[in-house]
Amino acid sequence: MVKNVAGLHAQTAPAPPEALVDPTRNGVGAGHDPFTWKIDAMWDRVSQIQEQENYYYFQPVEELDGPWVITEGKRKLMFATYTYLGLIDHPRIVAAAKAATDKYGAGTHGVRILGGTLDLHAEMERTVAQFVGRDDAIVYSSGYVTNLATISTLVGRGDWVLSDKWNHASIVDGCVLARGEFKRYRHNDMDDLEKQLRHAPESAGKLVVADAVFSMDGDIFNLPDAVEICRRHNARLMVDEAHSLGVLGATGHGIEEHFAMPGSIDVMMGTLSKTIPGIGGYIAGDKKLITFLRHTARGFVFSAALPPAVVGAIIEAFHVLEDEGVERNEILSRNVRHFIDGLQAVGFDTGATVTPIVPILVGREDIAMQMTKHCQDHGVFVLPVLPPAVPEGAARLRANVTAAHSVADIDFALDIFTQAGRLAGVIG
Repeated sequence: MVKNVAGLHAQTAPAPPEALVDPTRNGVGAGHDPFTWKIDAMWDRVSQIQEQENYYYFQPVEELDGPWVITEGKRKLMFATYTYLGLIDHPRIVAAAKAATDKYGAGTHGVRILGGTLDLHAEMERTVAQFVGRDDAIVYSSGYVTNLATISTLVGRGDWVLSDKWNHASIVDGCVLARGEFKRYRHNDMDDLEKQLRHAPESAGKLVVADAVFSMDGDIFNLPDAVEICRRHNARLMVDEAHSLGVLGATGHGIEEHFAMPGSIDVMMGTLSKTIPGIGGYIAGDKKLITFLRHTARGFVFSAALPPAVVGAIIEAFHVLEDEGVERNEILSRNVRHFIDGLQAVGFDTGATVTPIVPILVGREDIAMQMTKHCQDHGVFVLPVLPPAVPEGAARLRANVTAAHSVADIDFALDIFTQAGRLAGVIG
C-alpha cells in the first residue's frame, strides 16, 4: 500500500520515515543536506500528483454563490466548508466588518497587552463570555494558537494532561509543548480515562482535554461521564467546541446545551473561524482563569491583536446566532439527517457521525483519491483525508453539511457521491 507525507497521496512508495531523519538511508549519500532532502522529497511528491491532475489542495475560491463556489473557473457545490450555519456572507456580518474598518482602520497598534487593545476587542470578549455562559473570555489570534498556548500555560512540571486519542493536532501539540506528563486515553473511552487518572499523583494538577465534536469522524464527546470522572479525581476539564458551536444544542450554544449541563466545563475553548466566520479562538471561564491567561499565555501576550474588520464580524456573528440560531440549527439538523440517510441507503459507511462532519469511509488511499477526482470533475468540492491524519486503512472523503445547502443541493451531491462510489467499487 502506498504511503504519504502530510496527508498527500503518492503513487509510488516513498522512503521509510527514518530516511527523513537520516539521509544516508535509502541510497542518499552522507554528504547531502538532510533538510534539502526532505524538502526535495515533498516537492517531488506534490509535483507527481499535480502532473496526474489529482491535486485538489489549495484550490483558490474566486466567487461565492450561497453554498456554491467558483474555483479556477468551475462552479462547484462546497462540501469542504466549516461554515456550518452558512453565515460566511451574511449581510449583517459583512456590514459590521466594513463599519469596523471605517472607524478603526485596517489594523491595530500591536499586541493586546500593550497598545493593541481596542474597545471593540473588549466588547468581543464580553460577547463570547455571555454567549457561552461564563464570567470572562480571552481571544487569541487563531484556534490552533488557543489550544497550543492555553494547554502549555496551564500544565507545568509535575502536572498531568490527558488527551483523547482522536483530538485535534492543536490539542496534541499543546500537550507536547507543556512540561507535564502527557497521557492519551482511548477514543471516548471513559473507563480508560479513569484508569489513567488513577495513576496520577494526588498532588499533581490534572487537565483532561477533548474535542466536543471530533473533526474526522463527527461523533460527540461523552461529556456527562467525563464530568463525573473529572470531579471524582479532582481534574479540570477542557473542551474544544470548534465543531460544536452553532451545531449542538437546540439554539446552537454547544455541547453543554446538547447534554443540558450548563457550566459543567472548567475551561471552555472554541474557534471563531467555523460557525463564526472570522479568525481566532477563545477560552472562556471564570475571571481568575482568564486574568491568568492574559498575563502568562505566550501565544496571546506576544501575538498582534485581531484586526478591526474581523472583530466587528465576530461580534455581529454572535448576535446573528442569538437571533437566528434556532431556525438555522433546525435546517442544519434536517440537512444532516437527509445526507447521512442518503449515503447509508446506497451502502456507504459513515461511521458513528451524527453531526455535519460526515466521513465517507473507503479504506484505501487510492480509492479515496479516485472518488475525489470524480466528485471534483462533476461539480462537488470535497477532499480526501488520508493517513497520517487518520489511521492506516481508514482513508475517507470528509463531507461537511451546512444550513446553506438546500435539499436539492444535497440530492445533487448524493448522486455524485453514489456515482463515484460505484465506479470505485465501494458500493454496489
